[in-house]
This record gives sequence, structure tokens and C-alpha cells, in this order.
Amino acid sequence: MIGRVLGAWVHDLDPVAIHFPASWGLRGVHWYGLAYAAGFLAAAWLLGRWRRQGLAPARHAADESTLVTAVMVGVLAGGRLGHVLLYARDEFAADPLMVFQVWKGGMASHGGFIGVVLAGLWYARTRGVPFLAVGDLLCALAPAGIFFGRLANFVNAELVGRTTDVPWAVIFPHEGPSPRHPSQLYEAFGEGLLPLVWVLVRYPRRLPPGRLAGEFLLLYAVARIVCEAFREAEDGHILGLTAGQFWTLPLAAAGLWLVWRARRTAE
Repeated sequence: MIGRVLGAWVHDLDPVAIHFPASWGLRGVHWYGLAYAAGFLAAAWLLGRWRRQGLAPARHAADESTLVTAVMVGVLAGGRLGHVLLYARDEFAADPLMVFQVWKGGMASHGGFIGVVLAGLWYARTRGVPFLAVGDLLCALAPAGIFFGRLANFVNAELVGRTTDVPWAVIFPHEGPSPRHPSQLYEAFGEGLLPLVWVLVRYPRRLPPGRLAGEFLLLYAVARIVCEAFREAEDGHILGLTAGQFWTLPLAAAGLWLVWRARRTAE
């Protein structure tokens, strides 16, 4: 639960949703895992709906399963490796097996994006469909997963915000007694919920190939860069930007190029 103490909310949420008996040797089912499952289920539901409406490049149910499976592998492998390479290099050097300890959290959205791109490239090549069409679809499916993932970050009390005195500040006890921005919730709204509403409106309009992907990347990049201003920097600064802001710049550039390309193609 979360209680209010001296004008700030105190984070006391249990990262384990379902506890197993101690004799089982396993702690239980974590909210983090349930968040990823919810994201994949939402993506599968949207994909099936859009396929039946003739909007998605997946032609039948078997293609749906293949694409969702490929995305799952891309997100999990890319997200975990991205976290290790971008933010946890010292931890990995000290204990290489930490890369498999996903139940403790630690997934980088930038690595997840790369994993999804590779999954999309593989799917487009093996199914003989245009990559940009697949990319638009994947970007339309992504926001739900980002939304649930950021909520899980909050439950896990990870990726905490900077200290503040705003009325909705939260104390994360393992980070000390200072109230902090609940930056995970800012990101859930800005990086997940807003783009989700956007793509639900835009994807059915059959935009030029690459246009939706570009719009999503721009929305995500702007939200991420803004939200990072309220988040405790994980790995120092690069050229005056936090690591998260810096590694988001290529996504913004890709989004701009895709929107420009789509507009030029439509002319």
C-alpha cells in the first residue's frame, strides 16, 4: 500500500503480486512479469482486431502468433541486453549472471526498440511484406506495453524521480527519506497512454507507410526527454543530457525522417 506521511506519499508496494509457499523455493509471481504479460496480451488483441478489419499485414491467425512471439523475444532480449549495456555495465562485469535476473527489474526501452525492429525485419522478410507496413503496426502495438511496463517500474520502486516538494511527491524508502517525483507515472502517461490514444485514432486511417511509426517515435521521444528531467539520472550525463535523453535522440531523428519520407511519398 501507499501511506501519506508528513505531506508525502510513502511507497510500500509489494513487487510480488502472488506469493508462493516458502517450501516451493520460489518467491512468487511479480507484478513486473504480469505487466509484460498484459502488454503482450493487449498487443495480441489489437493485432487480431486489426487483422480481421484488413488493416494489419498479418494475413491469418498463424501470422499473428508468429509476429507476437517474435516481438516478445525482441522486447525481452533487446530490453534486457540494452539495460545491461547502457546502464548496468559495472554490475554485469561483477556478476555476468545478473543478465538473467529479470525478476529484479532492469529493462531498457531503447534496447527493446532495437529488439522489436529486428523482429519486424525478420517477419517482413519471411512473410514477404513491406517492412514499413510492419513497422507501423509494431509502433501501434507498442504503447500498451510501455504503459504497463512503466506502472511496473513504479510498483518495483525503480527508476525513481528527483527530489521535490510537490504535493504528490512519493518517498521511496530504499532511496532515503526525501520525497521524489513519481517519474515512473509521468512516463506511463507520456510514453504509454498518450501515444496509445494517438495510434488508436491514427492507425485505422491507413496513413502512408512509415507515417505512423514516425509519429509514434516523435511522441515517445518528446515524452521521454521531458520526463527524464524529473527522473534521477541512472548513468551520469552525456553532452549535458542524461543517458536516457541522449539515447532517445536517435529515435527522434528516425521519427522525423519517417514523417518526412511519408509526406514526400504522398505528394
